Amino acid sequence: MKKPIQVIFTCVLIIGFVVSCSKKDISTTLTANNLIDSSIAGNKPIAMAVVDPFAAIKLAFGNNIDPTNLSNYANQTKPNYILKDNTGTNPITNQKATLGRVLFYDKNLSTTNTISCSSCHKQNFAFSDTAVVSNGVLGGLTVRHSMRLVNSRFAKETKFFWNERAVTLEQQTTMPIQDHLEMGFSGINGRGNMATLLAKLSKINYYKELFKFVYGDTIVTEARMQQSLAQFVRSIQSFDSKYDAGRIQVRNENDPFPNYTAAENTGKTLYMTPPVFNAVGLRITGGLGCNGCHNAPEFDIDPNTRNNGILAIVGSNTLELNDTRAPSLRDLTKIDGSINSPMMHNAVFKDLRGVLGHYNTIPLNPRNNNLDARLMPGNNGQRLNLTPNETDAVIAFIKTLAGTNVYVDKKWGNPFLIP
Repeated sequence: MKKPIQVIFTCVLIIGFVVSCSKKDISTTLTANNLIDSSIAGNKPIAMAVVDPFAAIKLAFGNNIDPTNLSNYANQTKPNYILKDNTGTNPITNQKATLGRVLFYDKNLSTTNTISCSSCHKQNFAFSDTAVVSNGVLGGLTVRHSMRLVNSRFAKETKFFWNERAVTLEQQTTMPIQDHLEMGFSGINGRGNMATLLAKLSKINYYKELFKFVYGDTIVTEARMQQSLAQFVRSIQSFDSKYDAGRIQVRNENDPFPNYTAAENTGKTLYMTPPVFNAVGLRITGGLGCNGCHNAPEFDIDPNTRNNGILAIVGSNTLELNDTRAPSLRDLTKIDGSINSPMMHNAVFKDLRGVLGHYNTIPLNPRNNNLDARLMPGNNGQRLNLTPNETDAVIAFIKTLAGTNVYVDKKWGNPFLIP
């Protein structure tokens, strides 16, 4: 009876030794990046590495992006009095907006790996630029001033760029990428084109994971880039201003706001109320009529607006009559009253007094056949005849449109900056 037991015990030791050695050999072949189906004799699997489908995302962005717990882009709250929305057929999802955030901040989208969308649209300036024109690749400069992007979604206007050359925000998002001066993928003078960029991004590991996560496969296309970038831009919203704190307490914009100073309420009334002109275009009563073009509570631009009399392009006296788009007036200033960026397509005004001075006396140019009719009553350039107190009051009101969260919210921040 002792011999069989001894034989069995010896066999167990041998088998245990073999299995132990096999496991040790297998463990040396497992890596964090590869799934290895190792087996012993008989093709029975012994061990399988756990694959992290987001390893490259974590490596590139740390805790800034967690695919298992995405930031809220799709279901942000907004006041019930905000009704305008130009989303169209591309509603915001957390997944696509997250991909859009990465694309927005990625310098790989330029030919020199030096310029991203965020280079011209900086979060700390309400997604605009303090420079008159922004830097592009290889010494290139943008032709116009970089427009603020805050609340781009909450508007009637669906066209983009100052001259409205993009029919949709989706179309707009990849046009700077293909601009020879801005991000460089123009296909001109030996530079790559959009196909070159798509091939470039397809080789980057975090895009392989992101596109698989968002679209179910790793294919990078311009249409997918446009969808995601547009969703991220539309997600950038600002409704935590002094204006909003007052608006929620009243029936409509024309009621006095209980949280406003006397000057701010006076400025609001001047902003909202149309002017009454005499036969030669001089205001004799009423307000400034700003609301006719920049309609509250979104303060977006009326899609039917024509040009405002600012005609010169940057660095030239050449007239350009088709710059009729404008960003929302929200967050034109910070909460401390400082201007986020110069104003107008050519950044000609550095403060609000300059802007009001322009609208106070509109000059007629015989070559301008596209001046907005609201600025030339009776075919005369309007003269608002603003008093110093009225000017101060309107400026005080415009400053109440400033929020705070848009400048600091991490979901709109640079994901490449690891804390």
